[in-house]
Amino acid sequence: MTSVVPENELLGLTLAGGVAVIRLTRPPVNAMSFALQGQLSSVAETVAHDDDVRVVVLHGGERMFSAGADIKEMAASGHPEMIQRARRLQRAFNAVAEIPKPVIAAVEGPALGGGCELALCADFRICARDSQVGLPEILLGLIPGAGGTQRLARLVGPSRAKELIMTGRAVEADEALSIGLVDKVADTGEVFRAAMDWAVRLAAGPRYALRAAKEAIDRGLETNLSAGLEIERALFAGLFATDDASVGLRSFCSNGPGKARFD
Repeated sequence: MTSVVPENELLGLTLAGGVAVIRLTRPPVNAMSFALQGQLSSVAETVAHDDDVRVVVLHGGERMFSAGADIKEMAASGHPEMIQRARRLQRAFNAVAEIPKPVIAAVEGPALGGGCELALCADFRICARDSQVGLPEILLGLIPGAGGTQRLARLVGPSRAKELIMTGRAVEADEALSIGLVDKVADTGEVFRAAMDWAVRLAAGPRYALRAAKEAIDRGLETNLSAGLEIERALFAGLFATDDASVGLRSFCSNGPGKARFD
């Protein structure tokens, strides 16, 4: 896979050097229409099962990550429709969060509502100095419906998540960094490059160990410490059946730490 773009061009997918880039391509604000949500689910499944993909980068372009849901579509939907559509919405975002590889969100411009929720599905978030991130659904008489109430609370703590969700305010890049909502702030115009630099470094790492690390942390957060340690123990032991451990341990013994080259 080198370049894949759906026919209606709501998402773009490219792959080079083990790094897949999923790019939102629905101008002017990359609104999360129902059609885009469906494509997001499909593309997430594609990169999850493609052995050539080592790392995934989410990008919305140079000016706008995503302004969130398509409000006109939502306003035209009643309760019966949204029961089903909310399920499909969460399924699409869960598919991104469950990609068994490192996922980096490169946020340029605003990431609001569903855009923020998509960024929360990533393992790491890099944003521009002029970016704004937030969940303003309360201002529409709603709450986040694509995982925002759950993922934000786990990331920044319940009290801070309640303040952000209940006020609907967006935070600037520096505040987002200080509360742990993003992991790095880059100069405007440098975000995608910074994300790709990080992605290339991870793509050169041990694929099975990276997958195990993500699974151990994510599954462990869903349970208690004792059960989490059991998950870690099983995944740790299982890595001794992989080439990752063979290569890494052999390289350490022969050449010292940090010299291993993984396939």
